[in-house]
Amino acid sequence: MSYENKILQMKKMLGKKTETKQEKSAFIKPDQPQYVDQWQRAGLTLVENDFGVLFKRVVTYPLTYRHGHYELQQLFDAIRLWEQSGREHPYAVTADETLIFFDTETTGLKGVGTHIFLLGFLETDGEEFTLTQYVLADPSNEAALLFESRLWQKKATIVTYNGKSFDWPQLETRWTLNQTYIPKLRPQKQIDLLHSTKRLWKNDLEKMKLTAIEQEKLGFHRQGDIPGFLAPIIYLDAVKSGQADALIKVLHHNEWDLLSLITLYIHSTQLLFQKEVNDSAVTYTNIGKWYNDLKQKNTGIDVLTAVTERFDPTDTGLAHYYLAMEQKRASQYEQAVKSLIKALPAVDIPHQIKAYEQLAIITEHHLRDYEEAKVYTQTGMQLIGRHEKWSALQKEKYHSAWEKRLHRITNKLNK
Repeated sequence: MSYENKILQMKKMLGKKTETKQEKSAFIKPDQPQYVDQWQRAGLTLVENDFGVLFKRVVTYPLTYRHGHYELQQLFDAIRLWEQSGREHPYAVTADETLIFFDTETTGLKGVGTHIFLLGFLETDGEEFTLTQYVLADPSNEAALLFESRLWQKKATIVTYNGKSFDWPQLETRWTLNQTYIPKLRPQKQIDLLHSTKRLWKNDLEKMKLTAIEQEKLGFHRQGDIPGFLAPIIYLDAVKSGQADALIKVLHHNEWDLLSLITLYIHSTQLLFQKEVNDSAVTYTNIGKWYNDLKQKNTGIDVLTAVTERFDPTDTGLAHYYLAMEQKRASQYEQAVKSLIKALPAVDIPHQIKAYEQLAIITEHHLRDYEEAKVYTQTGMQLIGRHEKWSALQKEKYHSAWEKRLHRITNKLNK
């Protein structure tokens, strides 16, 4: 056989293999689980589509429904605040956006073998709020669950708690594994309330779990809730045994999570606009710094100034410190010095060291007061030596930089 004929035969074989592979990848609709009737009796509704079956639970709430401190309709007030302010902020939305509060429950924390067994959505049409939960019938029906979520069709702002780091990446992973059969997952704008919560209550709350925020800030205390870590075990047991009574408790856990996302968004928005909410000096200081970091200097300065005027001086050290940084950037050097001096008695040693460093910089380079600059430098060096949490190497590194500053200032004094 000639070389050319061999090549032609190989091409034909490759073509046949490709066709066979395509035929093998055709979707085969899985069978229904044997426990369909049992799960329906537990309160779930069976849904069937081209990719298999799943279960669904729908709950509606009137606008006046109260969850903790807030009625759900106060969400509209929060949206109006952002729309009327025109501020750029991670929380900012407009009335034209479709908000979907989103949470999942999974069979594990990571890995290709981890399945999402519950997709929870809470949204409003302006007349009422609707909770929709989609439950995975079993792993073979995963494509049916993902397809039914309609996230390949929706254009919305997705509000989550740790969704950017966990829920959405997990969803993308599961979608990728099923992308041969179902439409492509549509990218969505996201608001992650965990990231923002950390900005609001850093150094004020020890725990940032949603259940802790509910109790400390939102006025909601769960009764009969299951621990989140039990959810995967309960789901897998429901699939194995066919009994879904305990699984319904997981759905209630997810329901409370979603309701709390709405009230957390309302509460946080009111805090950021200083509306009808009282919190600590630490929280409002965090808010002022957050606005500064977002380059909204006027708002940040207003918030920090309000903290220094409203709260006890022992609680306003960081507010004075961050205010001084903005005053320095605005070339208000004398005001910055005053703010730094007020900050010193009420901040920890690391911030005291930073404050003395800024005082030395301002008095040396901007006010040309070398005597004061020398005093601030020497005091800062003494604090570095007393800082217990720094290693000897760290102290040596800082001392070296401060020695250079002291030497330079001393030379200027001698001249």
